Amino acid sequence: MKRKIIEIDRELCNGCARCTTACAEGALELDGDGKAVLVREIYCDGLGACLDVCPTGALEVIEKEASAYDEDATVAHVGAVRGAEAAGKVHREEPRPVHAGCPGSQARSFTPAGRKAAPIRDVAAPGPEPAAGASFRAPSELGQWPIQLHLVSPAAPSFRECDLLVAADCTAFALGSFHADLLRGKSLVIACPKLDRTEGYVDKLAALIAGNTIYSLTVAIMEVPCCSGLSRIVAEAAEKSGKSLAVRTLVIGIDGGRG
Repeated sequence: MKRKIIEIDRELCNGCARCTTACAEGALELDGDGKAVLVREIYCDGLGACLDVCPTGALEVIEKEASAYDEDATVAHVGAVRGAEAAGKVHREEPRPVHAGCPGSQARSFTPAGRKAAPIRDVAAPGPEPAAGASFRAPSELGQWPIQLHLVSPAAPSFRECDLLVAADCTAFALGSFHADLLRGKSLVIACPKLDRTEGYVDKLAALIAGNTIYSLTVAIMEVPCCSGLSRIVAEAAEKSGKSLAVRTLVIGIDGGRG
């Protein structure tokens, strides 16, 4: 798309770094030569807050073909490198609550159903509770909502002090004991490295890890090759967070076995 974005004249840049601090979106940094560079196009909102602080006139807002400004990825990026308070100052096209849009994406924490096994009930045909002896569902160990990585907030209370499980979408379907064996006692994030739009995933996970006390980090993936991408995303996020945190990886077979 054609839009406004920052352009840097390297000959004029003197490496003062004033623009890097003036940019609330963290879109600018100094490279190995001490010159200002654009970190990623999606972090630049094109408003030019950095222009006034440049003493040499090295910065200019121009209109050209560039990737669209990504608010969510920028918030995650700033949270990872500058902290939650700085992330709150990132430019938004429209002010909105964390749970904008679908009410189902509102962050909630709750006590897992745990050992309370509730009777199965067909929501499409409501009626009386099943009689004694009817089928019962396994207890849920889920303690927070939402769980999809696109929807979770790194600042959600459920992540403040937790053991974190990052699971590929299919693992819960392949592993029948997913709740009891993997999820119990953990906060959950799910993602699909093949079908999701994963741009920004590393930054969001890095912000989540950096801004909270994570006691352990487990990644559950399927044995299929494409699923290994989730392991790479988590490993990169853990490194980028600056925290010393070992990543445990579990591989689930398509037949439900564990590797």
